[in-house]
Parts: sequence; C-alpha cells; structure tokens
Amino acid sequence: MKLQQAVLDHPFNDELAKGSLSREQYQFYLAQDSRYLIAFGRTLAIAAARAPDPDELTFFSRAATEAVVVERALHEGYFERFGLSEADLTAIETSPTCLAYTSFLLATAQTGSYAELIAALLPCFWVYQHVGSDILKRQEVEDNPYRTWIETYADEEFAAQVQTCKEAVDRAAANADEATRQRMLAAFTRASEYEWLFWESAYQLENWPTAQFRL
Repeated sequence: MKLQQAVLDHPFNDELAKGSLSREQYQFYLAQDSRYLIAFGRTLAIAAARAPDPDELTFFSRAATEAVVVERALHEGYFERFGLSEADLTAIETSPTCLAYTSFLLATAQTGSYAELIAALLPCFWVYQHVGSDILKRQEVEDNPYRTWIETYADEEFAAQVQTCKEAVDRAAANADEATRQRMLAAFTRASEYEWLFWESAYQLENWPTAQFRL
C-alpha cells in the first residue's frame, strides 16, 4: 500500500530511526499523541459496547484501557525524560490535524456502523506496528534516545493485538454487503491518511494559521 510506504518514508520516522529527530518535534508529537489517545480510548470503548462477539468486546475493551492507562504511562515517562512539564504541555495547543483525526474517529463512532468504526480504528494499530518494526530493523545507533518508543510498537505482544484487530475487521467485511465494505474501505483509507498527516504535523510543528486573527 503506497500510503503505508509513505508513512515509513516520512522524514519524522526516518529521523526517529536515526535518533536525530529534534527534541522540540518529539515533544510536540508527544503532546498531540497524549490528546489523541484519550479520543482513541473513547472510540475503542464505543466499539467494545457495540461488538456483536464477546471476544471482540473483550479485545476492544482492553485496548481502550491500554490506550488510556498503559500508553499514558509510557508518555509520562517520556515527558519526564524529555523535559516536558505540565506547563509545557499546556502551552502546546492541540494541532488542526490532531483535532481533525480525533473528530473523525468520534464522528464515525456516532454515525457509522460497527464495521465502519473498527475499519477506522485499524490504521492506528497497523501503522504503528508497521513503523515500529521497520524502524527497529533499520535504526542506525544503539543509543537511540527514542529506542523505548520504537520497541513498544515492534514487540510481539503489540503485533498480536494488531492481528486481532485485523481479524475482527476481516470478519465484519465478510459478513457485510458491498455498500458497507466500500464504506469500511473509505473509513480505513481516511484514517490511514490521518496517520500520515499526524507525523507530518509533528514534523512541521503545525499550528493554527488563523491564530493571528484571534481577539
């Protein structure tokens, strides 16, 4: 998939692999990602509530908890390591891309079918596992300051979660009519595009160009 390769080739991830990504860009990414995870966790919880299968209910419920509890704990460790205080976090405004992505997920949860919803959730799992595994294979320095982040998304436990999510989406697609499958594809593609935009926004330290017009 060209979009997945574009994510791997993005300069944010290339510099992450080299350990040369700037502290400012990574701090910006952490701030945005911590906000994204709250909305992602809420959306996963909605998927769990709507899951027709008990195993899928369990998976999405656990994933929601991990997004909010486990991932935030990882972030807090990085906040401390990279000198990002609460005041610093507050000073970094939620980016247009972060707001758009989270709004898309929550809107899909409210207006789309269960099948569309989990198709929209899959890219976050799949892309991160793809990026983490790729970077781990090609990182160029042993003392990479971002190594812990890389290993989190490259390990076998996370790969198993990705596979579980893929299988849930495949089952939903197999049981859906053609119109629903097309909506699933559209939701999956749009979320994948937002994944690329998320890296891009962090690399560019994206702000609101309209901020200058605020009273």
